[in-house]
Amino acid sequence: MHLRFASIWFRHLATDWETIRQPELKDQQFVLAAPERNRMVVKAASQQAQDNGIEPEMVVADARAIFPDLEVINEKPEEITTLLISLAEWCIRYSPIVAIDPPDGLILNITGCTHLWKGEENYLAEIAGKLGKQGYQVRVGIADTIGAAWAMAHFGAAKSIVPPDHQVNALLSLPPAALRIEPAIVEKLHKLGLYQIRNFIHMPRPVLRRRFGQQLLDRLDQATGHALEIIEPVQPIVPYQERLPCMEPIVTATGIAIALKILLKKLCKRFLKEGKGLRKAIFKGYRVDGKIVQIDIVTNCASNHREHLFKLFELKIQTLRPALGIELFVIEAPEVEDVDPVQESIWNISGENDRVTLMELLDRLAGRAGMQVIRRFLPVEHYWPERSVSEAASLKDPMPTPWRTDRFRPVQLLAIPEKVFVTSMLPDYPPILFNYRGKVHMIRKADGPERIESEWWLEEGEHRDYYCVEDQHGARYWIFRLGHYEEDKRIWFIHGFFV
Repeated sequence: MHLRFASIWFRHLATDWETIRQPELKDQQFVLAAPERNRMVVKAASQQAQDNGIEPEMVVADARAIFPDLEVINEKPEEITTLLISLAEWCIRYSPIVAIDPPDGLILNITGCTHLWKGEENYLAEIAGKLGKQGYQVRVGIADTIGAAWAMAHFGAAKSIVPPDHQVNALLSLPPAALRIEPAIVEKLHKLGLYQIRNFIHMPRPVLRRRFGQQLLDRLDQATGHALEIIEPVQPIVPYQERLPCMEPIVTATGIAIALKILLKKLCKRFLKEGKGLRKAIFKGYRVDGKIVQIDIVTNCASNHREHLFKLFELKIQTLRPALGIELFVIEAPEVEDVDPVQESIWNISGENDRVTLMELLDRLAGRAGMQVIRRFLPVEHYWPERSVSEAASLKDPMPTPWRTDRFRPVQLLAIPEKVFVTSMLPDYPPILFNYRGKVHMIRKADGPERIESEWWLEEGEHRDYYCVEDQHGARYWIFRLGHYEEDKRIWFIHGFFV
């Protein structure tokens, strides 16, 4: 497969942007100027101003001598850089690899992308048409190399496509400046009568290097494909990504769900082949109006179960706002982990994988209420109940010791036992009633006592005698008496609730 690149040149980027922001400037002559050597110099001029002889690098005073009513606007270079980056992000709908080409261009690696638009002609027309509707004057070139695509965008036709392996022939009739070389080198070539690339492309390389320097040879090699040129995308490439362009903009939740299923099917098929599963996924929709809407999910363990992942996304589909329609869907998996093949082989066997079922349940709960609501606790070797449990850092932490199953323990355990007032008949008998937070509970059933000794090696203290009691309403509680029974000193506490 040939590498293919597209170069987009915004001929009047700065002035187009001002016109878009201030439509009243559309038919006016204006310039953007900046101070330079104690004088204001024109940095960009509108098309109407250029038609009247006002060009960049002209002193503003001279420009006003030509056209006294010329409107001068202060240039803001930082805004243009930000604008170029935002345009590059907008172009990601056409290619996942987009780089800025300062001061007024973009470079797209379009390898394998154009077939989605039924060919490079339609692809190029789509980009130029959409940018034109936004108010930008653009020229676009497509070729096997970045250098050739740039040359055609700047010096070829408005929409130039160089067939594969024909970049050398396409360059021959272009001027030396099409190679992106320094103006000083261009001037030297012109002084020698070398006004087209064909005039020197076949000259001996040592001669060209001696007269014009290494840059000319490097740019020639890059444009003709004999040297590799690297671009830096505005966004890091996500290794696991699938894209789905739409023939017509999608505006319904049903259409979005169908697109999501298609992308998940492709992504999970790749995961299964590579033994991977995602921990985080982002589903993006590129809208007709240039905005990007997205939803994301996270999982508690790596998953490539398509139905499960769709259910997690499904909870959030209604939050997407398609507005006038979404024309491109993208799903990315920025966080991926290895998956146990044995575990994945029993995804669809009911009851065969309790851990997977539990993880899916936790994922759905997290999707509704957020990851912060899910906590895991592990047993710890301590006598005191409040010390016998600790919160795990993750769902994958191994258990340091098995859970104790020979005794019933309450579902809800208070971190700090709360004092209650108790009435009991005999020293070792369970209480008859207790008063907790102003409410009296009459005890109908009781089990105990269960004595738990103090951990004397940690701190001094008395033992506890625990009772499991049930009140008149059927609610069950875990209460204890601290130390031995004494008539004048009977301290009782409530420590947990059986739900």
